[in-house]
Amino acid sequence: MSRTGKKPVTMPSGVTAQIADGQLSVKGPKGTLAMPLSDEVSYSIEDGVIAVKPANDGKRARAFWGMQRTLIQNLITGVTDGFSKKLLITGVGYRANAQGKTLKLQLGYSHDVDFPVPEGIEIKTPDNTTVEISGIDKQKVGQVAAEIRRWRKPEPYKGKGIKYDGEFIFRKEGKKK
Repeated sequence: MSRTGKKPVTMPSGVTAQIADGQLSVKGPKGTLAMPLSDEVSYSIEDGVIAVKPANDGKRARAFWGMQRTLIQNLITGVTDGFSKKLLITGVGYRANAQGKTLKLQLGYSHDVDFPVPEGIEIKTPDNTTVEISGIDKQKVGQVAAEIRRWRKPEPYKGKGIKYDGEFIFRKEGKKK
């Protein structure tokens, strides 16, 4: 039994949801999101609550149950509050600057890295060592953050590179004389 799947997803005021053609569409103050529905799980929308139940007693249906409930919760959170990730840049001469629909990164390479900002994502740089990524789709926000971080992952000796806010970098001791 899924403990997560048992809990119904409540929709705050101003959020509407509907099921059509095997898709769940959620509309809220920040926009509209949709996700395909699995045949393994049955869905019901009743007076501001979305309930999720396995369609049969199969192992696959029970495995999808909790995941589908969490995906629905992420849709509702996205259209009401949105999601954000913060990246911190550490290193001498490493900096970032958001310019319209591109993020310009200087990461110690012989050239600047121009990262195009995808549709539906907003990138801000409060200072030149902080990058804030926000949007309504949790998966897209995380993917963009991972792609930016991939340009210069933090190294274990001095900790230089791009890291998530709150991420712990395991530090190694250098050579001894």
